Amino acid sequence: MANTLLLVDDHVLFREGVAALASRHWDDFEVVGEASNGQEALEMARELLPDIILMDVSMPVMDGLEATRRLHRELPTSRVVILTVSEDEANLFEAIKSGAVGYVLKNTPSRRLHSYLQGVMRGEAPMSGAMAAKVLEEFSRRGDPAQESLEVAEESLSDREREVLQLVAEGLTNQEIGERLCLSENTIKKHLANVLDKLHLSNRVQAAVYAVREGLVD
Repeated sequence: MANTLLLVDDHVLFREGVAALASRHWDDFEVVGEASNGQEALEMARELLPDIILMDVSMPVMDGLEATRRLHRELPTSRVVILTVSEDEANLFEAIKSGAVGYVLKNTPSRRLHSYLQGVMRGEAPMSGAMAAKVLEEFSRRGDPAQESLEVAEESLSDREREVLQLVAEGLTNQEIGERLCLSENTIKKHLANVLDKLHLSNRVQAAVYAVREGLVD
């Protein structure tokens, strides 16, 4: 059975474009609804219970951030992924605090978007390297008392784990990392789990931030 998508964007052509893309090329995803603002998204999500909600930020009636907050409270099993042109860090941080599981820019290639959505269904959190860098900047302003322990933990990473960490920070999915390193996706999952454990991190977004901070990627 295909995973279900709810598209939320006030631009009809954009919604139609994503819907057509999913219909023609994504056998594992089905667009079950389209909404033009956050209020419509709430009403449709309550009825459709979609697996993933692709949410724009700037919309009339109710914006995507407020809709994300309400959806996170009411329908926590429906994962909200922000899909927007906005690189504004205030929107990024507010989206994360509101319960969004990912923040993807609209200039993302369609194949990468598909991989991101597949990752969401596996519990991954899609975020481009550029947006991870903005998270890093915020951490830097606030200070990071765990920095010393992280530096010590980094010494315990194997060369392969460092490779995986770098590719995570570049925004690659587990499948894409496996293809790049000629390893199975399951092996990549194990390497990433080891990285998270050694660095005392919770998810791949935190891992990406760490890699950017340590200069593993630009």
